[in-house]
Amino acid sequence: MTPIDPDKLQATVEQVFGFLGGAVVSGMIFLGDRLGLYRALADIGPATSVELARHTGLDERWVREWLRGQAAAHLIDYPGDGRFALSPEAVMVLADEQSPAFAAGGFCGMPQQMAVLERLPEAFQSGIGLPYDAFGLEGNRGVERMFAPWFRTMLVPVAIPALDGVAAKLEAGAMVADVGCGAGVALIELAKAYPRSRLHGYEISKHALARAADNLTRAGLTNVEFHDANGDALPADARFDLITTFDCLHDMANPAGVIAAIRRAIKPDGSWLIADIKSHPTFEGNLERNPMAAMMYGFSVLSCMSSALSEPGGAGLGTLGFSEDLARAMTRDAGFTRFRTHDFANPMNAYYEVRP
Repeated sequence: MTPIDPDKLQATVEQVFGFLGGAVVSGMIFLGDRLGLYRALADIGPATSVELARHTGLDERWVREWLRGQAAAHLIDYPGDGRFALSPEAVMVLADEQSPAFAAGGFCGMPQQMAVLERLPEAFQSGIGLPYDAFGLEGNRGVERMFAPWFRTMLVPVAIPALDGVAAKLEAGAMVADVGCGAGVALIELAKAYPRSRLHGYEISKHALARAADNLTRAGLTNVEFHDANGDALPADARFDLITTFDCLHDMANPAGVIAAIRRAIKPDGSWLIADIKSHPTFEGNLERNPMAAMMYGFSVLSCMSSALSEPGGAGLGTLGFSEDLARAMTRDAGFTRFRTHDFANPMNAYYEVRP
């Protein structure tokens, strides 16, 4: 039997309990977001548990325990005298949905994401994963809220002007498609900014399409249309000036087929904006240089790789599976000839401008 190093044993125990602590704190972030506690604390400033409970209409004892845990996790400040406060930075991350740094929304689908753990042993045995609709409507809303802040704050003012000639086309009136459009937030932002353009979203998730329809109704726009890609596929007549795919190619069971369809759908002078997770082409590269690798591989098992294996013969790329090297190779194989990278100051995503 290999001798046990007591120091390494203790370090491993602490590491494992650290991950358990992270999971529990994540659950508390979910509650803080769901119950409006972060937003309330941002509104009223430093407050006691009594004041925050009164403001939110919640029970003081529960609010007090939640506040203490958040302060212990260093997410909420505790200046003393029983008062708790959100720093300006924490407001941006936890309370302000108009902030590009807002992250709490990504926790709203956490209960549904964790619930699929009960179904994943079967996937490990069969090799067939779960589609995104397995997470239910709230799981889809979590994905929407995770990415919506970037769409609302960066897409129109930063990303579109950086693409070669795209802003002028959109202003004049262009045909746009968002493939894997989710709840349609990106398209709605583009539609508001460029009312002369016609925008089409393609999606296979029933829950996401339902969210997209609701979002469109609230926006009151008439230049956006959503399509169920299961029966209303991307047309192959080179009609689109701009096509976008945001954080979805690595989730697809057949990304090569989708890339080929995009090549048929885009105009000869069109542009395709890809956003996908930053990754390295090898596991060793991700292990050494990606500080979020452990989380990303976990997300992959829970959702991204699972979705990409939800059909027999699925590609199964997974969260860190669509590196720049692979993106260049797959787009080149589909007939695209120009590939340009962009840095839009997003710690999670890489951005590629691809043209025929």
